[in-house]
Amino acid sequence: MLRFNSRMNRSLTRRFFLSSAMSAIAVSAQAGAPAKSLRPQLRPDGLGKRTAPEAEALIRAAKLGGEVDFAVVDIATGKTLESRGAEEGLPPASVAKAVTAMYALDTLGQNYRFRTRLVAVGPIVDGVIEGDLVLAGGGDPTLDTNALAQMAADLKAAGIRAVTGKFRVWSGALPYTPEIDDTQPDHVGYNPALSGLNLNFNRVHFQWKRAGGGHSVTMDARSDKYRPEVQVARMSVVNRSLPVYTHRDGGDHDIWTVAHSALGNGGARWLPVRHPANYTAEVFMTFARAQGLRLDAGAAATARPEGTALVTHRSDSLRDILRGMLKYSTNITAELVGLTASANRMGKVASLAASAREMTRWASDELGLADARFVDHSGLGDRSRISAGSLAAALARVHRDGEIGPLLKDIPMRHANGQIDRAHPVKVQAKTGTLIFVSSLAGYATAPDGTTLAFAIFAADARQRATIDRASQVTAPGARSWNRRAKRLQQALIERWTLTYSG
Repeated sequence: MLRFNSRMNRSLTRRFFLSSAMSAIAVSAQAGAPAKSLRPQLRPDGLGKRTAPEAEALIRAAKLGGEVDFAVVDIATGKTLESRGAEEGLPPASVAKAVTAMYALDTLGQNYRFRTRLVAVGPIVDGVIEGDLVLAGGGDPTLDTNALAQMAADLKAAGIRAVTGKFRVWSGALPYTPEIDDTQPDHVGYNPALSGLNLNFNRVHFQWKRAGGGHSVTMDARSDKYRPEVQVARMSVVNRSLPVYTHRDGGDHDIWTVAHSALGNGGARWLPVRHPANYTAEVFMTFARAQGLRLDAGAAATARPEGTALVTHRSDSLRDILRGMLKYSTNITAELVGLTASANRMGKVASLAASAREMTRWASDELGLADARFVDHSGLGDRSRISAGSLAAALARVHRDGEIGPLLKDIPMRHANGQIDRAHPVKVQAKTGTLIFVSSLAGYATAPDGTTLAFAIFAADARQRATIDRASQVTAPGARSWNRRAKRLQQALIERWTLTYSG
């Protein structure tokens, strides 16, 4: 932890606070002059500390409407230094992933690895499996096309040249869930299905190109090395203006349509997969065929396969997976690690809702989040609730363990014009959360003198969210500017706290 001499500390403190002041002014440009000067002043008690704009003035200037709750806690003493509405719960959005990370680490351990296996159910005679070959999932959220290609190559290297039975998949380690949150649009890639066997974050790559008077389209499970096309997700171009996409369930595959007018000359995007086990099976069979092994697809296995594990793919460590989850905020990763933790604790987990309830109980018992309620592990569902006060206090308590802090993302502080201020003396490690008209941030802020504070900031405008067209909520009038103001408020509050409560 960097420390500065007192002269440099005063210089940097003054510089970063003036930056904050300019940011606050930018937010309130049309709100009139603030009631208090934004220039730092000595406290009248002579302690040498500087004062900052009152939190209420910063909140008024942000003009967010709805509710703004926050709490900041001194990690050295556990004392709450400031709070607002801290006993009331608001949607945490993706800040919930920080709780999920702690839940998974406590339950599974940082060195836990997910396993995906190829199991021979029957004897093996001269390289021939006299029975079925089963691809058995273990809930790995990071299994990708490259891993399947390697598993097919490893199967050949193990001497397998034929299978007399069927090729089956088993995905029963975790419950099948068709989508994380049923209020989201059908086509958003961050809301896929979940199961015990998943591939490429359960997304399929849709690409289109202009071809004559129409478009040619492909659906594939691409990686940086391979582009196997799939039939488990099928796309048709339709002559219409809206909606841009439609989806329906084809029983064992996804049926998509896209509006011709929305395609232009060419492009690509990732679409969610609703049949992840079938998706994984199809891609593996493609690679097995490339290795000279032709497989006859059969019905999915209904029980964990018992037999000889010929190939086992192991994921990266849970610690590394969680670091990526918190950096990129991948919803499917949060859901699958949360489900796996619940299955480990309960023996078997029946549903995503049941898993979320188990995490709620754990968070109350182990973190003191008695007022929390989770409906999932990613924060995508807006019915989850956490209070800023209880979360900030929990973050202060777990800081000494040193597990969650290093996994959080470095959040850059910014100039008043929005550009990153790389020389800013305040360092923030936190988890962000964003839904439409919901913005949250929770983690740790370190002042130039080394003082570290735990904090949580939640803002939500329920009235504005109630007006969202759920079918097309990827955009909403005013949402982007609201989110920008919320993020500026977060920085202004953090700068206030590190100025006011550091030595």
